[in-house]
Amino acid sequence: MKISPSERAAAVVAAVATPFVIVAIAVLLFLNPIWVSFDQDRSDVTGLTGYTPTQVHQITGSILSDLVFGPPNFEATVDGTPNGARVLDQGERTHMADVRKVLLGLGLVALVAAVLLAVVAVLGRGRRWFWRATATGARVLVVGVVVVGLAFAVFFEQAFELFHEIFFAPGTYMFDVRTEKLVQLFPDQFWSETSVALAGAVLVLAVLVAVFGARLGREPAQVTVAAATVWAP
Repeated sequence: MKISPSERAAAVVAAVATPFVIVAIAVLLFLNPIWVSFDQDRSDVTGLTGYTPTQVHQITGSILSDLVFGPPNFEATVDGTPNGARVLDQGERTHMADVRKVLLGLGLVALVAAVLLAVVAVLGRGRRWFWRATATGARVLVVGVVVVGLAFAVFFEQAFELFHEIFFAPGTYMFDVRTEKLVQLFPDQFWSETSVALAGAVLVLAVLVAVFGARLGREPAQVTVAAATVWAP
């Protein structure tokens, strides 16, 4: 079935927007205290920081709250009181404020993509070309996840460094693991395991969208004249 130029343009928008929406959904699965606490326990954050599990969870909850909801003060204290000893020094707090800016920027991109995808879905009324477009976007994402995932698996430190070089100013993200709490609360093991889990979630979601999109976008079987003809005796 041929589609009009306007539908073709809308299909391109849907195909481009789909990967952003899938990634955003996957990120939300891990940007929560449940996952963070689970992987911090696996990474022996209590041993690295010298804090009790209760203190680690309280401090991390405060940092996540400032990161997602603001204000971006990141003035978590050891005992949870306003006048307690601050966990993060000025450089660490500044970096976390930069992280929040990056997160909000990426969130805005994802929100725009979600709105565009919803608009195209409504205007297209769920036609087959829409589902084929979302399936195409999901398949592209699958390839991207495999390529990037392999790069992170083989060259994790270099890839992690490149990510920071792209999004943050030089010298603003280097911390001493022996003395600074930010890298003790979120050590390399935490990030490597979270990266693997996130890539797995994105891959599963993308495959599901690709499969169901392709199925819903499939053209109905054409009934041939010969098969539709009833031969009279």
